[in-house]
Amino acid sequence: MNSVFTRFSTVAVLIFLATLSRILPHPFNFTPIGAIALFGAAQFSRKVYAFMIPMVAMLLSDVLIGSPSLPTYVSFVLISTFGLFFLKKVTFGRVVVASLVASISFFLITNFFVWFQGSMYPQTWAGLVACYTAGLAFYQQTFWGNLFLNTVMGDFFYCAVLFGSYYGIQRLTFKPSMA
Repeated sequence: MNSVFTRFSTVAVLIFLATLSRILPHPFNFTPIGAIALFGAAQFSRKVYAFMIPMVAMLLSDVLIGSPSLPTYVSFVLISTFGLFFLKKVTFGRVVVASLVASISFFLITNFFVWFQGSMYPQTWAGLVACYTAGLAFYQQTFWGNLFLNTVMGDFFYCAVLFGSYYGIQRLTFKPSMA
C-alpha cells in the first residue's frame, strides 16, 4: 500500500477518534482540539491538511455540541501555524513545549476577543488586564479547579495520545527489509 496514503489515513483516523472524545462527557476545557491542531501540523505532509482537517473536525463536533466560536477557530489556526514551524522536528520536548504554548495561546486569544468584541470591559489596557484576570477566575471557578488542570492538562494528554499512538503504530507496522 502507498506509504503516503497510509500515513495520511493513520493521521486522519487518529484525529477523527480524538474528535469523537469532544462529544463525550469531559472536564470543562479538557478537549483534544489544541492537540489535534499541533498533531496535524506536525504530521500532514500537505500543509493545507494541517489547517483543513482540524478545522473540519472541530466544525463537525461543534454541530453536535453547538458551540461554534470565531475566536476559538482563529486560535486553532494560529496554533496550527505555530505547529508547522515549531514541530518540523518532532521530539518529546518540542511536543511538551508546543502543547503548553497552545494552551496559553488559546487562553490569550479567546479572552482578547472577549475584551475586543464586548462591552463588559473598557477598551483600555486596564480593561484588557481585567478581562484576563476574570478569565483566570472563570477557570478557577470550575468544578475541576483551574486553567492548569483543564486546558494545559487536556493538551498534554491529547498530545501524548495522538503523537504516542502515531509513533506506536509506526513501530508496529514498520517491517525492515530482509535484504
